[in-house]
Formats: sequence, C-alpha cells, structure tokens
Amino acid sequence: MATPSETISPRRERTRGRLLDAAFDVFARHGVQAASIEAVCEAAGFTRGAFYSNFASKEELFLALTERETRAQLTALEAAAVNLGPDPVGADAPIRDAVRCVLAAVMPDPAAKQSWSVMALEFELMALRDPQVATRYSAQQRRLRNELVDTLDRLMKDLGLRFAVGSHDAVDLLLGAFEAGQRTALLTGSDDARPSTLIETLVDLLVTPA
Repeated sequence: MATPSETISPRRERTRGRLLDAAFDVFARHGVQAASIEAVCEAAGFTRGAFYSNFASKEELFLALTERETRAQLTALEAAAVNLGPDPVGADAPIRDAVRCVLAAVMPDPAAKQSWSVMALEFELMALRDPQVATRYSAQQRRLRNELVDTLDRLMKDLGLRFAVGSHDAVDLLLGAFEAGQRTALLTGSDDARPSTLIETLVDLLVTPA
C-alpha cells in the first residue's frame, strides 16, 4: 500500500480513487468480509489486474480506505478550527460551542457515518481473528491516532485551550465515548445527536483554557 509520503502518478491516483470509492459502496452494501475483490473491480470498472497493481489484498484496500477517510477528517478538523475565527473561546462563545462547530464540520453525513461504523466493527472483528490483519490494523490505528493527537494539540494551542490530562489519554477518552455513543445510536435507533452530546460532556471535563 502506498504511504502518504510516496509519490504516485496522477493516472494511478485516479485508479486508486475509483477503487476506493467502489470499495466503500460495496463494503457498505455487502459487508467487508462478504464483499469480493471481483465485486469491487466491477463497481469501479477495472480488471483484477488493475486492483492488484494498487492493492495486495482486500484487507489492504480497507486500510487504504480508512487512511483516506481519516486524512479527510484531519483536513476538515483544521479547516473548522480556522473558520472559528481569531477569538472562538471568549465569554460569548463557550468551549462547548466551539466544539459543536468543529464536530459539525468533521462528521460525515448520517448514511456514511452508519456505514463507517458498521464496516469498522466488522474489520475489527476480522482483525481479532487474524493476527496478521491485527498487526497491520493496530499499527495504522496507532499512527493515525498519534497524528490526531498532534493536530489537536496544535489547534488547541492556537485556540487558547489545553487538555486537563495527557493528550493521548484525552483523545482515547473522546474517541471511546464517540464510538460507544455511535454504536448505541445505531443499535437502538435513538437520537443521532447522542455521540456528539457525549463528546461535549467530556469536553467540559477534559478541556480548559490555557
């Protein structure tokens, strides 16, 4: 799988993009485990040869899909923080309001959010059953989480905020709360705002003016 630092041709980038777009649709409809490479290729309009020139396996394809989605969210996070303005956390704009604006910009549409939650759970189950998949998935998640911590630390400093606990602990708590809330919402069909509400409540405890 190409890493973020590798340079690939525009043509290959387009091919990878179409395969990733097709993979999201196929995985969302059929599930990661049940989906076939042939179905992804057919949906993208490519041959198996085109697939294997970009990805070694279906698992590698999913990891690349996760990488792309996470980087899109990091970009949206930075853009949302910039759009808050020069003084977003003053007396007239509590921390919760700033967090709510950022979450609104970062969250995908409801249909995509549900698809991602289901696919991530399924892939985690696959990783639990396959040590090789688990090793690669865990390494990717650690790397992406470290990037998220670095991004949040930098943005919070710019916003005049800081975590009241260690940054890695705070991010683990925030992500855990969001994932738990999202799963509950999917299982019960409850108000989709619950995950964001949990995040805002935790922010009250974890984020403070610098």
